[in-house]
Amino acid sequence: MIARRNQSHFAIASGLLAAMMLAGCDSLPGRPKPSDLPMRPSAITDFSQLYAENCAGCHGADGKNGAAIAMNNPTFLAIIDDASMRRVIALGVLGTPMPPFVKSAGGELTDKQIGFLIDGIRKSWSGAANSAAGAPPYASTNTGDSSRGAQLYAANCQSCHGPDGKGGPTAGSIVDASYLSLVSDQYLRTIIIAGRPDTPHPSWNQYPSGQPLNSSQASDLVAWLVSKRPQILGSIARRQ
Repeated sequence: MIARRNQSHFAIASGLLAAMMLAGCDSLPGRPKPSDLPMRPSAITDFSQLYAENCAGCHGADGKNGAAIAMNNPTFLAIIDDASMRRVIALGVLGTPMPPFVKSAGGELTDKQIGFLIDGIRKSWSGAANSAAGAPPYASTNTGDSSRGAQLYAANCQSCHGPDGKGGPTAGSIVDASYLSLVSDQYLRTIIIAGRPDTPHPSWNQYPSGQPLNSSQASDLVAWLVSKRPQILGSIARRQ
């Protein structure tokens, strides 16, 4: 009985000693505090961090001057709705450098984080409520007519991009095979309507002809550009 009692006391004492040692480890010099530990990627909610880590590499640190379309463009933000922006961010655009970012599609962001990105982009870079008053809609089911698009190109684009689209006095080629193979039809339509405020590229109501483009005309210009795209990628959908 005495031996068992001593063993029990020893076990309790050992347990208390171990607990004290573990507690003491928490206060050792240099041991990181819980607040010092890196945040789990899925727990990040700060827009600046989410944008910097996931978007800035292509769209620019301040939403402009990047390789991809400028987010810092009030006209673009006025014509695109949240559902369309969410779809592109979440699922990417097939056949282009835009990858999917939502976890369910192989990305690293949660649905909530994508929501934080959309809200942050709008709060940071949206302009006045009438930034795109009278602008053609973001998307269209009209495939356009390339012959009409050629006429529109001559009237509105060739002064910068050259008569054949291969480059002019103030802008580069718009029919470059590599470029057209990497962008979607919707991207082309968006640039035609919203322009690029980080470059001299005008928006739908600033073209040299002096006549604002309507939705059908934007589709016609897209059709002309698409007719110049090499057909080496088969049937990859490019309408997003």
